[in-house]
Amino acid sequence: MKPPQTLSPSIKAGLSADENIVVGPENQISFADDKMPPVLATPWLIAHLEYAARKAIAPFLDENERSVGVTVDIEHLAPAPVGDRVTCRAKVILVNPPYVTFAVEAFDEIETLARGVHKRAVIHVDRFRNRLIKKAEKMAGQPRN
Repeated sequence: MKPPQTLSPSIKAGLSADENIVVGPENQISFADDKMPPVLATPWLIAHLEYAARKAIAPFLDENERSVGVTVDIEHLAPAPVGDRVTCRAKVILVNPPYVTFAVEAFDEIETLARGVHKRAVIHVDRFRNRLIKKAEKMAGQPRN
């Protein structure tokens, strides 16, 4: 799968988007108990930071393009309790086709919850699908454990 080498000129530094969530049973840690209070789980926090990044550039992609996560470097700085309203924000800081790099942060009304950098690659869906078909064919011939 060879990524596209050009991107829409509309994808540029400064584009941003937010993803808003409320902490609840669907996104809290699985190991909460009477000693450990339920809070927003780091994997869900990262997922919503990625969703914000995807949302920031999605309107500028061609019909046959999508963006996929490549790297994530996040510091989870503070907890978010159940019921907390969290904003996850992604802002484009670098465009180097086929990659788009974002500064990401999450915050609530009190403090910064997380910050870091996230990189996405813009891919062609037909090439991606063909790559997966070939991989599935190879896997079909492999013994299963």
